[in-house]
Amino acid sequence: MNTPLTSLRPAVLRAAALLALLGAGAPALAHNPMAECKPAANEQIQCTGGFSDGSGAPGVTMDVISYDEQILVPGKLDQNSQLTFKRPDGDFYVLFDAGPGHVVEIDHVDIQ
Repeated sequence: MNTPLTSLRPAVLRAAALLALLGAGAPALAHNPMAECKPAANEQIQCTGGFSDGSGAPGVTMDVISYDEQILVPGKLDQNSQLTFKRPDGDFYVLFDAGPGHVVEIDHVDIQ
């Protein structure tokens, strides 16, 4: 038996599925990792890490690593989501690692 409600069911299910898919994608877009580093006084570098939704990342790993993969400065972001360190001699990069898929690398030549 085909009633008006029965014929409406597929359209409602499609709309619900579309809303569920759109809703599931929103959190993934809201938490892209972001990091920046800039020179500070006395040959220091100050880096800040966080997420594209504006949330900070206190306690998240941010290491300074040489080009030969030696950790020069092991670090964790402070309560302000910042890490300050003395500029190392030689080539290096800063690695903000908030977990799988949430990694940002900043090369020393980009810190200006």
